[in-house]
Amino acid sequence: MKYMKYMKITGLVFLAAVLSSAVLVTGANEGKVIEIRDRMFIQQSNDVYINVGEYLGKTVRLEGIYSKFTNEDGRDPISYVYRKTPGCCGDDGKMGFMVLLDGVPAPEPDAWVEATGKVEVTERNEVALRLSSLKVMDKRGKEFVSN
Repeated sequence: MKYMKYMKITGLVFLAAVLSSAVLVTGANEGKVIEIRDRMFIQQSNDVYINVGEYLGKTVRLEGIYSKFTNEDGRDPISYVYRKTPGCCGDDGKMGFMVLLDGVPAPEPDAWVEATGKVEVTERNEVALRLSSLKVMDKRGKEFVSN
């Protein structure tokens, strides 16, 4: 009996997660800002990458760590907003988006920011957010996400 009660609660939690994702996509279809938050950060970010065609031109907002990385081909540093995630060796993974600043001032590396921009695919076939806003936040959010 306790097992059945547990299964019902687990099923409701799963259903709530699925419905919250459905609301996220519905909001995207209505031209609203798609908020990628702490809860479901990895799944929602992955959804943008996997279904990029559905998100092209849509506005996405997320918070994370601002950083620059240099690509293997030595081109100019690339800006990213990301969070730490599980990886192959503990918490060495990263999930987030390349951000195209286009005149938006770059903060100091490792700053906690709120990034807002439209989803696009670059000439190199990379998913990116072309930013309309990049705001340094006073309070750091949840740097490590595992969902």
